[in-house]
Amino acid sequence: MKRILAAALLALSIATGAQAQQTGATSVAVAANFTEPAKEIAALFKQRTGYEAVLSFGASGPFYTQITQDAPFQIFLSADDKRPKDVVDNGLGVADSRYTYAIGKLVLWSKSIDVTKGEEALKANAFNKLSIANPTAAPYGAAALDALKALGVFSAVEPKIVQGNTIAQAFQFVETGNAELGFVALSQLANVTAGTRWIVPQNLYKPIRQDVVLLKKGAGDAASKAFVAFLKGPDARAIIQKFGYGIE
Repeated sequence: MKRILAAALLALSIATGAQAQQTGATSVAVAANFTEPAKEIAALFKQRTGYEAVLSFGASGPFYTQITQDAPFQIFLSADDKRPKDVVDNGLGVADSRYTYAIGKLVLWSKSIDVTKGEEALKANAFNKLSIANPTAAPYGAAALDALKALGVFSAVEPKIVQGNTIAQAFQFVETGNAELGFVALSQLANVTAGTRWIVPQNLYKPIRQDVVLLKKGAGDAASKAFVAFLKGPDARAIIQKFGYGIE
């Protein structure tokens, strides 16, 4: 089943890349936590430059695997800084194009219980399901594990953890009530008023430095190079900050 799913995802990425190449646009693999800001940035990018960014959303781990298997992405917006470095180290990315476009923030969120004092809520353990993203595939999931271990509650809550394949799915588990609370990205709550939240202190997890890299497939493409440059500009940075990310 995993092989079938991987093949389906690769086929989808190939179709997306082909669409971008046929239209003269750029094909961008985007970490799921950055979905909404990426959509807004892409719309403004098209308005400002006339180029189109064709966006694909998912977990950074599977995207990295697809890139190593020759998926036709031209830009990779990861949820970490390791995988873009690995892309460059493996000769698949343009070295001097890599930079940190956003610094993510982890949040504990619930629609049904009060988590404004997040540490107390976790230690009380008065819930049935705690949602996190897959820590192997998604850096926000790894950050959630770091926080749980730093707080000394991991062993107690481990049997109650449900994993989403991406941070988007982890969010959906809480949104739909399948988990009473969960660790999500602050950016996902930008337009959410329901429930309560606790911004996890950043000393409880490794900084979530999200890097972008221009892939070799986009090295000679004007739209791809323009998008990487636009992402660093003031218009994009304002959107990134609006969604709760830190910037350098």
